[in-house]
Amino acid sequence: VQLQASGGGLVQAGESLKLSCVASRGTFSRYSMGWFRQAPGKEREFVSGIRYNGGSTYYSESVKGRFIISRDNAKNTVDLQMNTLKPEDTAVYYCAAGFPITSTIKLSNAYAHWGQGTQVTVSS
Repeated sequence: VQLQASGGGLVQAGESLKLSCVASRGTFSRYSMGWFRQAPGKEREFVSGIRYNGGSTYYSESVKGRFIISRDNAKNTVDLQMNTLKPEDTAVYYCAAGFPITSTIKLSNAYAHWGQGTQVTVSS
C-alpha cells in the first residue's frame, strides 16, 4: 500500500488542523493505521492509531482529548483532527499502515508502510 499525507501547515496555538492520509495500491481496509510525528532532534513518536475497522482507537497521553483519529474505508482515508494545538505539537507528521497487535500498536516498527510526512508548525 502507498500512503500520501496532507493537511499540514502553520497555525497559532489553540487553533486546529486536520491531517489526511490517502492510501492506494492495496487493500486499505485490512490495515491498522497510525499517525506518528518527529520533531527536530527527537525520535519519532506515536500519536494515534486506529484498527482496520475503526473499532478501536489509541492516543498518546500528550494528545488524548485534543486529537481525534478516524477512517473511511470506502475512501481509503485516515484523518487526524488536531484541536487546541500547542507549540510542542510542532513536528513532521507521518501516517503508517501495518498489522500491529495491541501491545505493539504504538511502536513504529510494527508498521511496514509509511507516507512521506507533512509539516505541522504551531506558533505561540
